[in-house]
Amino acid sequence: MPANIAAGAPVILPQPAPEKDSAKLNSLWRPGSRSFFRDPRAAKTGDILTVNIDIGDQAKIANSTSRSSTASENASASNFLGLESRLKGFLPDAVDPSSLVDLGSDSSNTGTGSVDRSESITLTVAAVITQALPNGNLVIQGQQEVRVNNEVRELLVSGVVRPEDISSANTIAHTQIAEARICYGGRGQITDVQQPRYGQQFFDIVWPF
Repeated sequence: MPANIAAGAPVILPQPAPEKDSAKLNSLWRPGSRSFFRDPRAAKTGDILTVNIDIGDQAKIANSTSRSSTASENASASNFLGLESRLKGFLPDAVDPSSLVDLGSDSSNTGTGSVDRSESITLTVAAVITQALPNGNLVIQGQQEVRVNNEVRELLVSGVVRPEDISSANTIAHTQIAEARICYGGRGQITDVQQPRYGQQFFDIVWPF
């Protein structure tokens, strides 16, 4: 990706393969040349197109669960071939053959949960075609970085698009990008003070209560 462009460093971007048809080198009309009759939409590696990001998602989920169970087990041996009288020989004196086992259990569980989320992002970023797939689809990637004082805002977008989805104005909506990866965030002094200290984050991870 481009780095330190303002300082005059060379820009390294994906480029299309050079033309090797020597028969057209001296021709006034060359395939792919920019002209009034050429389709201005991005179509090959290195071309630039504009991605319009307009996200307005809302999600609301509410769940409620309730579970209860009751179990009871009883067992006795009041008459078992006369052997019931011998139980006190190797069991405590309080053993009653008519009520050897009396078990019971009762459990209940109740849970509730809810999610109420709303997201809104409206941005525009230029992306570069980094690869043309064998089926004709195009892989795009774009990065935008804005620095104000000591705060940096970053926007990253990548994915796969179809050439026919690119509009005549050389733009495409984020909803038409497959495998879309859209990252919006920042770093700097203001972002840093909004995050918990590393010691507090470590304590939150290891503390089990």
